[in-house]
Amino acid sequence: MNRSTTHIWIVVAVLLSPCTWGQQAARNSDTVTVVPEETEELLANPGMGWQTFHRTRNQDKNLPDWIPSTVHYARWGWGQIEPRPGEIDYAFLDDALRQTRAAGQRLAFRIMCCSTSPGRPYHPAWLQNVGGRIILADYGGQEELAIPDLDDPDVLARHLHFIERLGQRYDGHPDIDHVDLGTVGWWGEWHMSNSTIATMPTVENRRRIIDAYANAFKKTPLLMLIGDPESLACAAERGAGWRADCLGDMGGFSKTWCHMCDAYPQLVHKAGVADAWRTAPVAWESCWDMRRWVSEGWSLRYIFNYALAMHGSYLNNKSAPLPEGDDVRQEIERFLRRLGYRLVLRELRHPERAHPGDTVALATTWQNVGSAPCYRPYRPAYRLTHEHGQSRILIGNATVETWMPGTVDVLGEEFLKDPPDLPPGKTVTVVDQVVLPADLHAGRHALAVAIVGEHSSEPVVRLAIKGRSEDGWYPLSEIIVHR
Repeated sequence: MNRSTTHIWIVVAVLLSPCTWGQQAARNSDTVTVVPEETEELLANPGMGWQTFHRTRNQDKNLPDWIPSTVHYARWGWGQIEPRPGEIDYAFLDDALRQTRAAGQRLAFRIMCCSTSPGRPYHPAWLQNVGGRIILADYGGQEELAIPDLDDPDVLARHLHFIERLGQRYDGHPDIDHVDLGTVGWWGEWHMSNSTIATMPTVENRRRIIDAYANAFKKTPLLMLIGDPESLACAAERGAGWRADCLGDMGGFSKTWCHMCDAYPQLVHKAGVADAWRTAPVAWESCWDMRRWVSEGWSLRYIFNYALAMHGSYLNNKSAPLPEGDDVRQEIERFLRRLGYRLVLRELRHPERAHPGDTVALATTWQNVGSAPCYRPYRPAYRLTHEHGQSRILIGNATVETWMPGTVDVLGEEFLKDPPDLPPGKTVTVVDQVVLPADLHAGRHALAVAIVGEHSSEPVVRLAIKGRSEDGWYPLSEIIVHR
């Protein structure tokens, strides 16, 4: 075992000395107990964290090098993705996926149908030519905005078929993080506000669209904007998470109303999705961007505590510049240290000695100190590496998606006055009974721990402990194997 890392770990009841783990353990107990040291590092992990917007992290000039980002988020119009009837531009989407993968990220995206920009519709130009009904709507005083009638049978049929084909091609794609269920309403936000002409599709057709997404994307997570409570409740029943696009609004639109204090608590309660975070992600998008928050004098601590208490997994700040100031960076770092899941290995216990073919109990204690679960069934794994190089990986039976964060009451008046710090989750003890390979060499074997993929033995999660090796494993201890 590499002596240079042993200073990080503490064996319970003794301090490490230059002797080996096996020698130290042999003097004290037949069981070795290791307590890793927690780290304050910001962690780049899949399915969570800071999102770049319409550019990958290596293209985002406003992304500081101290902020990790594993998700690239983008929105496109239906017409851009299906420029000709029945012909989805897979080359365009595949290229976006290729660029995203090259940047070390996964792609999240939304397709939109209804635009408020005059002369720049989101729907395909060919839709009317194949019989689809296009109406001229108004928005906030602007008139003659061409949008598709989503209740029109021809439009609906094309719409549903488009969703079906997207799922056939991309459901479960390893480079896609999640898909916004977002082809309804202005900008895909599930509302037609500020219009005297345009209306939402019927409840029945909204359900048909939601069902089309749920049927098309059975493996890839779905999120839906919080705008329409009835539709959001339906989507949540089908397993979707939710997103909200005006985090930070503390009164910028109205002196008597704001998204944070009025809209979101009511919408979450009305849709019945206060516990949806347990099985599907919550995503935030900043209102304006953080510079507006600071210029208005709004409390970053309040906003970030609010977002964490609602169990957010993502934040999209639209790739805008950050406000200046060391205190701003400190608050953002504090926030990112909790955003999404954050798994701390609190303790590892194992026998100091074993024989090839033995069934060995490896007991680990974990704690999720983040704001949300990890929604993927990743697994704890253990690697034994012989002092002469032989390496074996043993994968446990537990999966991490049930390791929950702490909670607070987010629907009461006290919460809105001053959102508290989110407490860490309860500790979870996992005892994996692993069978040592019969051909395991005798001698000292370094014992390393990792969280590996659903179908692989490669580490996929950075743990909130020190001592990570370049290959993603955490060498913690040794087991002596006798023949």
